Amino acid sequence: MSVSFEVSPGGTGRSATECDARRVGMARRVAAARLRFCGLEGLVDDATLIVSELVTNAILHSGGHQVTFSMALRDDWLRICVHDEMPGGPSVRTADSDAERGRGLFLVASIAEARGGEWGTDHAGATTWCRLAVPEGLR
Repeated sequence: MSVSFEVSPGGTGRSATECDARRVGMARRVAAARLRFCGLEGLVDDATLIVSELVTNAILHSGGHQVTFSMALRDDWLRICVHDEMPGGPSVRTADSDAERGRGLFLVASIAEARGGEWGTDHAGATTWCRLAVPEGLR
């Protein structure tokens, strides 16, 4: 499953427009619906949080005009990818305790690790992905 959508061009550190924020919500709803359709209700909470963080990062930090979100189930793994057209390596940061931003990739990494998976980048950083193990009871 793959969904592409236009986003407002911007740059690092900008705020999301109202339209872009709705795109994040749309990506979460599409991910949740697809997982439920596939009988993977147990992955919905973690996967939708990951989708939200990766799509938000792409919108806020890439400066591109289009974001593509995809999700695939292969060999007992759920793979979530967000491609934003612009190379550059995202990295996990340590946010100050009172910071309102800066924890997104930390959350993605933590969830992936807890689910026996991992995260990374492809295409010179233009694609950020996360892989979660599908629990045996859901296979």
